[in-house]
Amino acid sequence: MLSTDSQVATIMTRDVITVSPDTSVTDVARLMTDHDISGIPVVENGYLVGLVTEVDVVSREIDVDPPAYGTFLDAVFRFPWDRSDEELRRVLASTAGDLMTRDVRTIRAEEPIRDAANMMFKQSVNPLPVVDSDGRVIGIVSRSDIVRLVADAADIAEGSAEGRD
Repeated sequence: MLSTDSQVATIMTRDVITVSPDTSVTDVARLMTDHDISGIPVVENGYLVGLVTEVDVVSREIDVDPPAYGTFLDAVFRFPWDRSDEELRRVLASTAGDLMTRDVRTIRAEEPIRDAANMMFKQSVNPLPVVDSDGRVIGIVSRSDIVRLVADAADIAEGSAEGRD
């Protein structure tokens, strides 16, 4: 029976839908809706270079806040919490490369599912690309894969309990 101690390889999707950095955001959104997936790895020559998620696509529709500047004596400075450049980058994005998150959290296929669950929960990551030792995408795992694992384990436990009665 599978558990969260099992390897990520046991639940990951191996047939990963990927896009290149020059894929339009519209095509990325269409792929996400057509295949009911929450994110798509962006690859070049099989190597992961970024990830576009539902959050990234939604961020294209936000209102951009004006830059937050302050003055002190004769100096003008930008407040450290200002994210207007990042917001503007997302709103103006036309390709996956423009929109993608570049610092992508990944996991290896041999890692326990529990590690993937921890990363997803504690770092708000979904989905999680699975890469080999060279950084090539070999799979992807999402929260729904872990939810399915929990549901399947409950079904199996209920079935074996009924068999003992």
